[in-house]
Amino acid sequence: MGVSLRVFEPVLTAIVVLIALQPCLAFAQTATATIVGVVKDASGALIPGVSITVKHTDTGQTRTAISSDSGGYNVALLPVGAYEITTTMPGFKQQVRTGINLVIGQQAVIDLTLEVGGAAEQITISEEAPLVNTTLSSTSGLITEQQVKDLPLNGRSFDQLLVLNVGVVNNTSNMGGGGGFPAFSVAGHRQETNRFMINGVDWVGGNATHQFITPSGASSQLLGVEAVREYNVLEHTYGAEYGKRAGGQVSIVTTSGTNQWHGDLFEYLRNSALDARIEEAKGPFKRNQFGGTLGGPLKKDKLFVFGNYEGFRQRRSQTSRAIYPDGPSRQGLLPCYLATPSACPASAPFAARAALVPVPNLKPGMLPYANLFWPVPNGPQV
Repeated sequence: MGVSLRVFEPVLTAIVVLIALQPCLAFAQTATATIVGVVKDASGALIPGVSITVKHTDTGQTRTAISSDSGGYNVALLPVGAYEITTTMPGFKQQVRTGINLVIGQQAVIDLTLEVGGAAEQITISEEAPLVNTTLSSTSGLITEQQVKDLPLNGRSFDQLLVLNVGVVNNTSNMGGGGGFPAFSVAGHRQETNRFMINGVDWVGGNATHQFITPSGASSQLLGVEAVREYNVLEHTYGAEYGKRAGGQVSIVTTSGTNQWHGDLFEYLRNSALDARIEEAKGPFKRNQFGGTLGGPLKKDKLFVFGNYEGFRQRRSQTSRAIYPDGPSRQGLLPCYLATPSACPASAPFAARAALVPVPNLKPGMLPYANLFWPVPNGPQV
């Protein structure tokens, strides 16, 4: 028979609070980006000693480098985001390069050509650095912030977007989070060979060995979509900063606070009352996913905070089947082959074996209690 059960699953995702102090040094190399290049004049001659200031436009934090004797410069461990570059050198005009957007794991090559002139003169160049890494041999696929926020996700499971990359297949998404085992195969490798990192730190899931578990919160729900800025999937020939496992290297960068306060509220509802009607009866299904984010500066250009909360409530029906005594059984009557097997051997005719006979030694006084312990069956007889 079918039994409808109401299941209430309260899940409360822990509040994720990220405080960034000098973020250029806070993240590991696997979760940051690098700007490299050379500085030269209009004739192509290399210029040493140029002061190069790299500014993160969202937070106002800066890093400074000096071009070497060969004119080269390198600014590493930069948090992802939008940047501008400013050069300062006596005898040359100041140059400002804007529109540089760095993504996770990128090594952007920005060569600078300075013009002779006074330091008070300024040249502003707006352009975007290419997303293709020409200095690295690894095969990678970036899931951008825009994709994470805009693409539809069943259950708001951000890891479903992994399959946008070539060579990644998924049998089941890890909706359950911490204790689950997502079936992502990257470049043909087994799922347990994948490695997940959050801001450069290994995610070990529910224990110290299952490093292939999709990152989730304390409630075992996935890390909220609003808390994920972007992530990158490396498939082949990655650098020495990666390793430990032969499968995909999934590096996730979380959202952080900026110099402007920002936040949002959301509520996602799934309800069986809004579904298409079908003839067969079905149990109720209600799911609410709600929460919000808030981030901003605690101290301008220095200290930032970002918080993410996501709640999950689900009420659903669950159908189960069980075998209960039918009408004759409640009266103490069973087929002959069950009641008295010795009197109805396998060689006996089927009609004789299936004939209902009283169960020997059954106490008649027990029969009224059958209806107290077992419901009346409503399914086919088996």
